[in-house]
Amino acid sequence: MRRLEYKQQLVDYFVRNLTSSKRYDADTLKFALYNQGYSRVAVSQAYDSAVKQLAEKAPPIEKPVIRHEVYDMQDNPIHIEPMTRWEKFKHKLKGNKI
Repeated sequence: MRRLEYKQQLVDYFVRNLTSSKRYDADTLKFALYNQGYSRVAVSQAYDSAVKQLAEKAPPIEKPVIRHEVYDMQDNPIHIEPMTRWEKFKHKLKGNKI
């Protein structure tokens, strides 16, 4: 039980300092713990757990929708139909590049 408390204290240390207004760097926090005598394995595991906890709390990121349009010389939009897989395959068989 004592070991779990020890690891949880390290996890809490990382969470508290990574989210503080001072925005400590992760390497700085790890180096401080190494200098205090904590093992590299325990520090690394605690850091990974803290990052996992913070990632679960973070809001999901939406993928941007990228749209593009092709225009001719008179700035009129040109509509281009995408090629199907079969059309791409036939195009490659003819030796053309896509």
